[in-house]
Amino acid sequence: MINVVEVVSVTKKGQATIPKKLRTKYGIKDKILIEDNGKEIIIKPLPSPDEAFGSLKSMFKGKTARELLEEARKEELAQDEKWIKRARATNL
Repeated sequence: MINVVEVVSVTKKGQATIPKKLRTKYGIKDKILIEDNGKEIIIKPLPSPDEAFGSLKSMFKGKTARELLEEARKEELAQDEKWIKRARATNL
């Protein structure tokens, strides 16, 4: 792995320019994430909303938001019914 070292200037406002070849290589467009882990600053590209659109589909098995909400409501209702039965059983 070859480390690329670039020296950039920082303006009085704290702005620095990320070199074009690094912006291109990492797909940096509008926004970046800057992480301070206590030892160093890490810059990570953030995907644009267009690129991130649909990125969670695999997690939800292709279901629509409505289907997911209906499933969650059914599960919540079933859990509520269990609690009601337990409460009634202990009060008798």
